Amino acid sequence: MLDVHRLRVFRSVVASASVQAAAVSLGYTPSAVNQHITALQRETGLTLFTRSGRGLRATPAGIALAAEVDEVLARLGRVEALVTDLRAGRTGTISIAYFASVRAAWLPSLVRRLGHDFPGVRLDLRLSESPPDDPAERADVHLVVARGDFSPEPGFVSRHLLDDPYVAVVPDGHELARREEVELAELANEQWIDNDFARGWCRRVLLDACAAVGYRPAFRVEAHDYPAALAFVAAGIGITVLPGLGAARTPTGVSVITVVRPTPMRSIHAVVREEAAHLPPVEAALELLSAAADPTGGTDREDEGPSGTSRGR
Repeated sequence: MLDVHRLRVFRSVVASASVQAAAVSLGYTPSAVNQHITALQRETGLTLFTRSGRGLRATPAGIALAAEVDEVLARLGRVEALVTDLRAGRTGTISIAYFASVRAAWLPSLVRRLGHDFPGVRLDLRLSESPPDDPAERADVHLVVARGDFSPEPGFVSRHLLDDPYVAVVPDGHELARREEVELAELANEQWIDNDFARGWCRRVLLDACAAVGYRPAFRVEAHDYPAALAFVAAGIGITVLPGLGAARTPTGVSVITVVRPTPMRSIHAVVREEAAHLPPVEAALELLSAAADPTGGTDREDEGPSGTSRGR
């Protein structure tokens, strides 16, 4: 294995045709340059220079080796530049997984800002309601819905972004449409429209809250996503109850009402690979997500570590 540093010294001597000139250029003593050249000739078994007056002239073998060294040093320079850019977050790929209701609410501004601030970074966006079982297949940043006391697995850190209260959405002509709030028990006999295809934690939060006041909703329509459910509500087919973030963009013809006593609540977290957590674009993504979740800039993260993150334990 040839020593790259030694090759740099060799290339300088070829360019300057002088040990003395190469020493001045590199900031070495002539003796140190001579030692590198002697060692390189011993390692390669080649005669790389001949004397020419008071200087040196590269032999044919030396000229051929210098041409290859130029390619090696050029590639090495590109690798070193890449490493510097990766450390600074100026290139590479960052993967972000998200669930449906944050897609329109948070992703457009996030992608725009990251694209502006880190133009060399490729964003791999994945629609995923829950992280894959295999940690190796997970995104660098995964937005998840979980319990309030959520803790990530070892190898990951998390940032709590938002506690998202549920709201009821009813047709404008509904008797509840003019109300500012409604007790969950009052909705027991309504025609319910389901809105959760995944049957995941978001649905369990709602069913548990309904069970706490003594009933299980009888879903008249299985809509499987928020926009479809809201469209059915606007058509007067029934009512739906969903997280407030999912009702950020509602069609005309519906009213949004705060649900109380109890208020179902889901907790949204960003789960981050530990080795990616300190990459500049990932740090920027977390700050942008926090700002999107809490535009007022307030924080309420008593269980978090430094920079608003908690480690897997």
